[in-house]
Amino acid sequence: MASTTPTHPVDEVPPTRHLLAFGLQHVLAMYAGAVAVPLIVGGALRLPPADLAYLITADLLVCGIATLIQCVGVWRFGVRLPIMQGCTFAAVSPMVLIGTEGGGLPAIYGSVIVAGLAIMLLAPVFGRLLRFFPPLVTGTVILIIGLSLLPVAGNWAAGGAGAADFGAPGNLALAAFVLLVVVGVQRFAPVFLSRIAVLIGIVVGLAVAVPLGFTDFGAVRDADWLGVSTPFHFGAPAFHLSAILSMLVVALVTMTETTGDLIAVGELTGREVEPRSLADGLRADGFSTVLGGVFNTFPYTAYAQNVGLVGMTRVRSRWVVAAAGGILVLLGLLPKLGAVVAAIPAPVLGGAGLVMFGTVAASGLRTLARVEFRGNDNLTVVAVSVAVGLLPVGVPTVYAEFPEWFRTVMNSGISAGCLTAIALNLLFNHLRARAGSAGAEAGGLPGGGVDEGVEEPREKAV
Repeated sequence: MASTTPTHPVDEVPPTRHLLAFGLQHVLAMYAGAVAVPLIVGGALRLPPADLAYLITADLLVCGIATLIQCVGVWRFGVRLPIMQGCTFAAVSPMVLIGTEGGGLPAIYGSVIVAGLAIMLLAPVFGRLLRFFPPLVTGTVILIIGLSLLPVAGNWAAGGAGAADFGAPGNLALAAFVLLVVVGVQRFAPVFLSRIAVLIGIVVGLAVAVPLGFTDFGAVRDADWLGVSTPFHFGAPAFHLSAILSMLVVALVTMTETTGDLIAVGELTGREVEPRSLADGLRADGFSTVLGGVFNTFPYTAYAQNVGLVGMTRVRSRWVVAAAGGILVLLGLLPKLGAVVAAIPAPVLGGAGLVMFGTVAASGLRTLARVEFRGNDNLTVVAVSVAVGLLPVGVPTVYAEFPEWFRTVMNSGISAGCLTAIALNLLFNHLRARAGSAGAEAGGLPGGGVDEGVEEPREKAV
């Protein structure tokens, strides 16, 4: 009898109703972060409400297209894993400076297009660096991703940064209620319902929040039914050298962050990221960033919050996230639907976010459990990397007196911690291995001093 190769869970296509439910859950998990970037940049540039709304719908449209490219894949574009794409926060400060002092939105979009092209060209180079991400480094980076996202969930739970009632007991009570619903569904509900525990928690939280006056659907009534983003809506892009240089620094930061996120998803789904697939994922990032510059939005990267959702729900199908990309495209074309999602109050998202982001951190600990910590300096690698990664999270102004390019790199806890983990792993493990090999050649003794799973390339160690 002819045998058939079993389908990997990443490639399985769930039933339509499951696709829609799981996909909507991913959209709700990343929506607040996705619209925050255009809101911050547009507000800093003092754009009128109509232009702000245009930036948001354009962002959602390109988010959906970028997610589809990443999950489905087109030739050598797309890692073909369950990865959600969204605007990177690493670009916010440089874009605000470019927009207010260096030429407005046309200068921003010119620098974004150049940065996207640079990412596409550098993708193969980053792909060959995968051997510098053994479980010691990947586990540390995943842990930092989760811990650095927890303050975001905390701000949501308290009512949203800048809210007049920030920290009010009612906000925290609503977030705690949503958290309890998510945990309860996860523990006691049937398998399918437990996998959409976050979605159920958000829906139940919204149902409680509406009669209590936590949200207002007035914006839904005022929103248009149809809106299409057109290329270069705010004028032809302008290419200023200073703006391009600052955005190229952002490109390196986002490539580092995306590398960590792709490796994390590979760990969670059981499909290891190889050099070629990493390069394909980064190339999709670059192409989506170019699309962002053309269609009036910003640089794109993988969204870490959805990495936690994959780990929590254990739904590994990339087609689920592709369905989420399709929903985002609809939200970008139908502003009224986007306004409905935007009406979800921050405390509801905060309660769900605490579970999701905590899951990311726990996944990092699970990866580190495979690393040997006896008789070596691996504990120092983890300790220092986590400390450096969380420093800008705990003290946001710690690098305020440093140059802009330095702040762009180090103010992102994920990129700072990732670079530190790579450097310390090289210092304590790779360099020691080379010294041992030299000694073996000179004196005939076997080299050593490096634990298995640390020096070996990640794909072999796992």
